[in-house]
Amino acid sequence: MITKISLNKVASYKEPTVLETDKKVNLIYGLNGTGKSTLSDYLLKLSDSKFKDCVIEGLSNDDEILVYNQSFIRENFFESESLKGIFTLSKENKEAETKIANAEKQIKRISGEKEAKEKELQKEKDTIAAKNKSAKAKIWAIKQNYTGGDRVLEFCFEGYKSDGNKLLAFVESLKKPENKPTKTIESIKEEVQTLAGENAQKYGTLELIVFPMQSIESESLFKKQIVGNENSTVSGLINKLSSSDWVKDGLKYLPTEIGTEKEVCPFCQESTISKQLFQSIKDYFDESYEADINLLKEAQTEYAKEVQAIADKSVFENNPKYDAHKKDFELKFNAFLKVVEGNLKLIEDKLKSPSISITLKNSENALKEVNNVFEKINNLIAEHNRKIDQKETAFEEIKTSFWEIMRWDYDQTISSFDSDKTQSQKNIIAINKAAQEFDNEIGKQKGIIVEEQKQTVNIEEAIININNGLIDLGIEDFKIKHHSENLYKIVREQNDNRIFHSLSEGEKMIISFLYFLELCRGKKDATEAGKKKIIVIDDPISSLSHIYIFNVGRLIHNEFLRNDKYEQVYLLTHSLYFFYEMTDPKKERRNENQKLFRIRKNSKGSEILEMKYEEIQNDYHSYWFVIKDDQQPPALIANCMRNIIEYFFNFVEKTDLNNVFQKPAMQENRFQAFSRYINRESHSLGQNIFDIKEFNYADFKDAFALIFKENGYEDHYKKMIK
Repeated sequence: MITKISLNKVASYKEPTVLETDKKVNLIYGLNGTGKSTLSDYLLKLSDSKFKDCVIEGLSNDDEILVYNQSFIRENFFESESLKGIFTLSKENKEAETKIANAEKQIKRISGEKEAKEKELQKEKDTIAAKNKSAKAKIWAIKQNYTGGDRVLEFCFEGYKSDGNKLLAFVESLKKPENKPTKTIESIKEEVQTLAGENAQKYGTLELIVFPMQSIESESLFKKQIVGNENSTVSGLINKLSSSDWVKDGLKYLPTEIGTEKEVCPFCQESTISKQLFQSIKDYFDESYEADINLLKEAQTEYAKEVQAIADKSVFENNPKYDAHKKDFELKFNAFLKVVEGNLKLIEDKLKSPSISITLKNSENALKEVNNVFEKINNLIAEHNRKIDQKETAFEEIKTSFWEIMRWDYDQTISSFDSDKTQSQKNIIAINKAAQEFDNEIGKQKGIIVEEQKQTVNIEEAIININNGLIDLGIEDFKIKHHSENLYKIVREQNDNRIFHSLSEGEKMIISFLYFLELCRGKKDATEAGKKKIIVIDDPISSLSHIYIFNVGRLIHNEFLRNDKYEQVYLLTHSLYFFYEMTDPKKERRNENQKLFRIRKNSKGSEILEMKYEEIQNDYHSYWFVIKDDQQPPALIANCMRNIIEYFFNFVEKTDLNNVFQKPAMQENRFQAFSRYINRESHSLGQNIFDIKEFNYADFKDAFALIFKENGYEDHYKKMIK
């Protein structure tokens, strides 16, 4: 069943317009030139290149579209007097009929099961589509988060900026890193900013700290207790008091030479220092003592010089890559300074108190840890400088790092969707396999039908049906005759000559429509298996005399509109009256089976609009237009008059029609036919008017005008009749 027809960029359809339906019967009204033929031609020639921008939905392989329009007539009649043969099933071969019927039942049953599988398949597709949509929305958030704002990372999305499906597929294709990426989005942004633009430059490496003082730190002199000459007369006292450092310090406050007078002691401030005592003290601090002290001073000077040579921390902080290891550097650098500064303090203490024993800490390990941090920073600098030299490669590496982070962060989304998709694919394969088995079984049943039809095909039955149809329509001066295998021709009485072109346009329309009717009932080919038929009829009353209009309408009603053997019917017409006659008068049944459309054309082109039944009933001006044309069929004119009167007096003025026709002026004999027709029980059987053969246009028009005049609405009549 066709559910949607989209027309665009063909003939008068300049812009897209859509016909959507879920009904079996679809009635389409449009004036000549609005685009009806384009619609029917599209359904006749779906693959024609001129319809490349048009779309049809709902068709299956089991559907066959049969179209009756001017193209059909030209292809089957106007180019040749021979008609293509039509095959129908013979009623004589009961055994074959039974097998065919059983096969058709099996096809119907299997088709039902296949349809259930197709619904299951669609449900599965809808489910995975919903999950795809959800995953796509989550992954699309990456693009929204990192292509706006500073746009630093926008280059990572080349090829994925406008297509969520591509972005999802790309992220799915990425392998999840084994370990969580060490880089962060912020660090990646910093890399980009250092590489991008005119400010991108190389950085110098940090010089490692050199501190060659390990030999001093291990000097044994620091552990030695440095004391004076043991042979001095004061050595016992000084050693006993352990005050050599104190005494040595006091010598600088005494003069270099002491005379006969005693000097003031720098400690007790009494005149107790005699020349002899002074000499004994000096003898205590001999050359050996002085040599050790001088060595200590040299060690202090050299060690202090190297400590002072250590660069200030601010020198390293100026490097752009310093921040990456700032915390680690500060810890290690401070630990190193603590060691060397502590050693320097110990040396100073030793000089003040040479007799004490000290042990300096070895700075080698602390220095090595500081320089290890420097090496890490220098590695970053070297990597940065390499990237400056090879920017294209560097940006690719940055892009890889970015997507590794994203793949890690969105792993739950990707893993869950991949799992769902894998399971869905398994389900779809299983469902398709089952559906294929159904198709195989349907094919098997169709094969049975084809084989049995070979025994039951009867061309003669189609010929008889068409000729009987001509007789039913009152056409007896020509008929269809078997011409050759699968072909007919038209003959007039006993004349077998080429007489097709002697037929009137109306007669050609009639014979072509009867041919189409048989085509719909039967089969075009003896080996054709039964298909679901979609019938399209475009203006079947075009060029027809009113004698045949109602009979054609009756044929359409009986064969197509009230028959369940056809999948769907599309009926197009330019006649509003015929359109109305084809609608089902019962609202519930009409709402269930029929859908109405109107095609209209303006400066923008043709468009298809849905139409309500009430729009036909209230198309008041269209009825007035019909009654003003004396060339219209009498039945149509009379019926339109009745519709106008019924609408105006019953619905607008709320006047009882019986009272309207009781007016004395309406009792004149020549108006009786008019009164009888207007007051008939049902106006849907328009052919009854013609059958009585009592129509006189002048009498009807006068009576119609009199109705309005006698009831006080003459002005309304004059306005509308203009």
